[in-house]
Order: sequence, then C-alpha cells, then structure tokens
Amino acid sequence: MLKLGPQEGPLVVEVTPRMAGWSHLTFRVHRLAAGESLQARNDDEEGVLVLLSGRGTLQGQPVERVGVFQGLPWFAYVPRRQACIFEAETDSELAWGAAPCSQDYPARVLGPRDCTVEMRGGHNVTRQITHLVDPGFCQRLLCVEVYTPSGNWSSYPPHRHDADRLPDEVDLDEVYYYRMPERGWAVQRLYDADFDELFLCRDRDTMVVRRGFHPVVAAPGFDVYYLNFLAGEHPLWVVYDDPELAFVRGDWNSPAPIRLPLRP
Repeated sequence: MLKLGPQEGPLVVEVTPRMAGWSHLTFRVHRLAAGESLQARNDDEEGVLVLLSGRGTLQGQPVERVGVFQGLPWFAYVPRRQACIFEAETDSELAWGAAPCSQDYPARVLGPRDCTVEMRGGHNVTRQITHLVDPGFCQRLLCVEVYTPSGNWSSYPPHRHDADRLPDEVDLDEVYYYRMPERGWAVQRLYDADFDELFLCRDRDTMVVRRGFHPVVAAPGFDVYYLNFLAGEHPLWVVYDDPELAFVRGDWNSPAPIRLPLRP
C-alpha cells in the first residue's frame, strides 16, 4: 500500500501502473499558473480530465470552479489516440485518470449539470457521492467525488474490490486524492486477513489502494473531499463488504445504541 504526499511544482502527484503494482490505472494531478496550458494526450489509453479548481477553457469550452467545496466539476473524456487541452486563465488544479482500452467512445466535455449526486449512508456515516463516470460511460474507468462531513465515516461499511469473482466482487485499481482545510486530517484504514495499517491523510495526499478493505473517517472540525479514480477489466460498482461490519447497512447505528448521559 502507498500513501503519496504532494510534490512542489507543476506535477502534484503521479501514480503509474509500474509503481502501484497494478495493470490499469494511471493518475496525475497538475498545477497550472495563469496563462499556462495542459495537453492531456492518449496513445492506447482513454482518460478523464477533472477540473478541481480554477478558470479557463477546456477544449474551447469556458469552465470555472472556485474549488472542490464550492461547486461540482467540469470534466472531459478523452478517447484513445486523441488529446484534450485546458488553457488556464487563473491558477488551476486538474486531475487526470487513464487506463488502457481497445474501444472508441465519443470525446465530450461535461459539467455540473451532467453529474449525478447521491446521498449515501446515514447517521454519522452520511456522505455525498458525485458521479462523474459510471459503468457504461467508457471502457475501463470509473470516477466519483466524495464529500465526507466533519466527524463522519466514508467508504463504509469497509469493502474491497481486488478479485474478479462476479457477482460478488470485481478487481479495480483505485486512488484517493484528498482535499481538506490546511490543518485538516483524516484516517484511512487498509486491512485484510494478512495486513492491517492506518494512514494519516492530509490535504493533497494520495492513497493507492491495491487490495483490502479501506474505510475513511474525517476528523471532527474538518470536512473532507476525495476524488476516486478506479479502473479494471470490469468497471462496475460491485464490492465485497467486510462480513463482520456489513450489518450497518441496515440502520447505520449500533444494534443497541447508548443514550447520553448515562446515569446510575
């Protein structure tokens, strides 16, 4: 498992299949100054370019997003053997996810009105899922943005997707790219039968999830955003819940919740 901190300069983070130990997903975050441009180009991959913040033109389309907490995204799908250009009018940040493909889907630029917003969970497991790329959109990729309020849990109940065994689970590479207030933090646990690790995640950290269950909790006082890119042979929202914790999908509370204050 890997946690990558942000780098200085125009390339905030880069995850390649070789460094991640998987077969599909490439992920990068780019930082542009006003007046600069970014060309996202594919050979035998398809890609999605997501505007995280800034103002400019995306394939000639005027786009603007103050920040990830101030609005839903503009994004572009880039088929194989094609390119996409973003020209920055202000300082901007963009994320790029790509995966090898063998089929041609139409290039497109999409915006906030094209996103599907889902409220998921309940109690202190409530979070918002903003769907950018769902199954059927392209061949290999999935992409969502997740908003987890202060003190809430996300990616919960803990689930995994590291084996192709339909209908119960599919094998998907995944990254989490975090944004939060400067002093904010979250904890992500990654575990399975033979490993169990905790990671302190801060603003612009990237988690590389190869395998295992991977829940997240936001520290009280700090709302947390993360961008998920996933890729695989079968890009489907099919995951396997931790059998010991799957019961929380019922009412998102403990079986016998305590009532405070407790009194003798």
